[in-house]
Amino acid sequence: MRVSGVGAYAPRFRLPAESVEAALGQFRARGIDRVAVPDADEDALTMAAEAGERALDAAGLEAVEVDVLHLASTTLPCEEEAGTGRLRSLLGLGEDTESAQFGGSTDAGGAALAAALERDDPTLVVASDAVRGADDEALGHAAGAGAAALVLDRDGPGRVAGRGSQTTTYPGSRFRERGSAETTGLGVTSYDRQAFRETLAGAVDELDWERVDAAALQAPDGDLPYRVADALGLDTETVAAGCVVRNVGDAGAASALLGLADALRDGAEEVLLATYGSGAASHAFRLVCESDVPVRATLNGDRELSFAGARRRRGDFDLGTPEGGGAYVSVPSYRRTLAARHRLVAGRCRACGALRFPPEGACGDCGATDGYEDAPLRERGTVETVTTISQGGAPPEFAPQQARTGEYASAIVAFTARDGGGEVSVPVQVVLADEDAPAIGDEVVAVPRVLYDQEGVRRYGAKVLPADSRRRR
Repeated sequence: MRVSGVGAYAPRFRLPAESVEAALGQFRARGIDRVAVPDADEDALTMAAEAGERALDAAGLEAVEVDVLHLASTTLPCEEEAGTGRLRSLLGLGEDTESAQFGGSTDAGGAALAAALERDDPTLVVASDAVRGADDEALGHAAGAGAAALVLDRDGPGRVAGRGSQTTTYPGSRFRERGSAETTGLGVTSYDRQAFRETLAGAVDELDWERVDAAALQAPDGDLPYRVADALGLDTETVAAGCVVRNVGDAGAASALLGLADALRDGAEEVLLATYGSGAASHAFRLVCESDVPVRATLNGDRELSFAGARRRRGDFDLGTPEGGGAYVSVPSYRRTLAARHRLVAGRCRACGALRFPPEGACGDCGATDGYEDAPLRERGTVETVTTISQGGAPPEFAPQQARTGEYASAIVAFTARDGGGEVSVPVQVVLADEDAPAIGDEVVAVPRVLYDQEGVRRYGAKVLPADSRRRR
């Protein structure tokens, strides 16, 4: 199997190191200037969908052509519930797509890729994490977020010329206890370095290579990848060419794959990829590009947060959903509308051909009750009306989001059918970031986001943001 396309995504919000230092008196994550902070309605699954969509677009592959999905993460919303089903729906993969989920350590991204290379069918590998740590620990200061995805098929320009793996016994260098949202460790620096160096080097030693243009190594911080460089026979420039930790932070299972995406985007022809997870385990790969591997990546943040602002986005001040008054949607009812909510699938009236969203009830044009054919909508639309929901004005189910972000907007957006057969108006929430609020007539683009949690079940759906925001690199 070969790499035919790569996608990458990191949230637009950044917490600078100096803001942490100003608030806490120190910043303990070495080699990091700022870390990516997910928006209030982003999590590991929405970022995975963003990266997966970009990878499919880069590879020129339709979602329904994917036969296998591998998802790697240590921070999925639920400890016991497969995330692959949700991701498959968000991306629009076929109902019969075979899937597997990898977790347990930040080496999960490498394990998912290694397993995918054993397949013979078009495979999408996605690694996504939103790391959390204590405010007084280096792991917490380094905690970032991001997702990366690779499309594998038989004809891609990226050839995996070798791979290796290593498992050693180093407990305690990094772990998250059951029931905790924060990753921690024993904090024994020499022990952590030895575990990282020995395990990573053991996997890389199984490869046959002399030189590479870039080394995309696991980066728990901005120091360890360079500490292991000598043991791997690498210089600092080669490591820097495959490292994004300085501006993204520790992206967990996605860390090394994000570095790979950045290196390929910059034209690297031969890349060493090495993942690592405490415990300890590592996977290493040598990727040779016989021609340019297409990459679609959104990695640069464009909004800086204060320390308090970052904690607010993360929900540290969230008091939960107020009692009463909210719109109740049962899980069975929600599931019946997944195509419309996740992928903007409208309905085309079987009697007159008019579009309706959501596709339910009698046709608004002819009144027929003959039902609807699926009519997927384009991801870009035009704002028809927009209303700002001020602080305190949100329905109860959206109150936690408003507590994290402040005011947001609700809009009616006109989307056209992908087959060109008409357009339909869709009510949708707008993702706001300061001056990015759209006006009537502006173009917006649909993105996968968290809607709200109800009955302990997270609901996902499409929101929109200004089209210019989606174009940022």
